[in-house]
Amino acid sequence: MIDDKIRNVVKEFKAYVPGKSKEEIARKYNLNPETIIKLGSNENPWGCSPMIKDRLLEELPKFSQYPESINPILLQEIADFAKVPKENLIVGGDGADEVIDLIMRILIDEGDEVIIPIPTFTQYAISAKIHGANIKWAKYDEKNEFKLDVNSVLSQITDKTKVIFLCTPNNPTGNIIPNEDIKKIIESTDALVMIDHAYIEYSRKEYDLTDWALKYDNVLVLRTFSKVLGLAGQRIGYGVSSTKIIDYMMRIRPAFSLTRATQISAIATLQDKEFIYKSLDDGIRSREMIYEGIKQFKELEVYPTEANYMLIKVKNGMNSSQFAEELLKKGVIVRDCYSFTGLEPYYVRVSIGTFEENERFLKILKEVVE
Repeated sequence: MIDDKIRNVVKEFKAYVPGKSKEEIARKYNLNPETIIKLGSNENPWGCSPMIKDRLLEELPKFSQYPESINPILLQEIADFAKVPKENLIVGGDGADEVIDLIMRILIDEGDEVIIPIPTFTQYAISAKIHGANIKWAKYDEKNEFKLDVNSVLSQITDKTKVIFLCTPNNPTGNIIPNEDIKKIIESTDALVMIDHAYIEYSRKEYDLTDWALKYDNVLVLRTFSKVLGLAGQRIGYGVSSTKIIDYMMRIRPAFSLTRATQISAIATLQDKEFIYKSLDDGIRSREMIYEGIKQFKELEVYPTEANYMLIKVKNGMNSSQFAEELLKKGVIVRDCYSFTGLEPYYVRVSIGTFEENERFLKILKEVVE
């Protein structure tokens, strides 16, 4: 039987649980999808740059032709945006997930080790396991607003350690890892330290460590178009690292992982400075609006955040799944965090919405909590 040929590591996997879509919830609860508030996937609630539509129409006649592996205009636009040389960039067509996978492919042999503090983005563990790595779990301190326990990382480092994942701001907790802690980890090992900056635009400038990928030869910084840049549906991300690491990844990168539509959309977005500035400004104001609103409920504990979402602990007698389900019935999608390793079953994650959505959400939240 073919099942006997399947790798054991694949059989052991639990499927990744993505955020629910409006269409899925509309079907399940017989709701109008236009009235559903989606606060579960950390997206830009105002959509993408309006410049994209006309650019895509211009490119449409070429859709029958293979794209360039990487459009040189796009590469230069990313280099200017991230303030790094284009030689230090690799661009992935499945968001930052592709870059994560490429790192595993160039570094991991069966039995090598990676260190992952939890709770954090689940794709790290998925990619590490499928490539044969042994995972060493470090931790964020739940009793101290999920501050990274640096010693839990340092104590796990061995001569078999190949990669250390540090997500900052961290998903799903929203907090940053202090620069000095990251520096301590980088300088204590020759393993690759992957700094995931998917949400760094929403954070304070002093926490942006993208240029550290140019200072240290064992650092790779992940960035994405899926958040403030509004292109989650186009799946594009990039990595910044030493030219040597970039060269090794480019040797095995899929030649056409970036579609014509993706590349043209990304160029248009980066050239639309007004859109970027407004999305960021509105996003931060939206975050503060939701954060201050949730703080008013004694039945909920909301954690400080530097991202476009916040972690909430439910303290009204429901677990996270029950709480999320009650919100779904009323047309609000939040992220039930039960699938995040290292979290108790009482946490949900709430993304930013438009200001009108935030007002409606807080009213519905009051009904559910009370």
